[in-house]
Amino acid sequence: MPQPKKDTPLRSDAQRNRERILQVAMVELTRRADVPLSTIAKKAGVGQGTFYRNFPHREALVLELYRHEMRQVAEAAGELLDTREPEQALREWMDHLARFAMTKAGLADAIRLVTSAPGGPERPGPTPVVDAAGTLLRANEEAGTIRPGVTADDFFLTIAGLWQIDPHEDWQPRATRLLDIVMDGLRAGAPRR
Repeated sequence: MPQPKKDTPLRSDAQRNRERILQVAMVELTRRADVPLSTIAKKAGVGQGTFYRNFPHREALVLELYRHEMRQVAEAAGELLDTREPEQALREWMDHLARFAMTKAGLADAIRLVTSAPGGPERPGPTPVVDAAGTLLRANEEAGTIRPGVTADDFFLTIAGLWQIDPHEDWQPRATRLLDIVMDGLRAGAPRR
């Protein structure tokens, strides 16, 4: 029997199973990076065969979750630019990024576990998120709402303190204050100010 092509869409029930596995895995891996895969399969209501057909090993599951979450954060930038002024879109996206960073800290631990093993996969880069930041920064530069010449690399170096906040404490007020300071710095020297 011929194997289906990789690009062949999944049947609707297979797609639902895959989505359920990813939803449960996100919750469980965020709580505990080394949660047994059998626990995820059981809570997702799928058998071991179904689980391993979708994710043949822990690395595949963790990396797919990371890619999925990065796509969501990146896609939020475009959605915000479609519905808000560039300056407001950038600031709201920064909050979205902070929520991701703080609420998915356990996922970061899971990524470190699978990528630190000898012979394991490389740690994936945040390319879609970097691209999204670049899009937001360019839109703001064109609108004259931020200083010219700020790159996505500049932006991420500036907000690096966000990842120093303890996600198990009351992180929101501190993250909001930090991101407000960053936004004020981006506005300084803007042509429209």
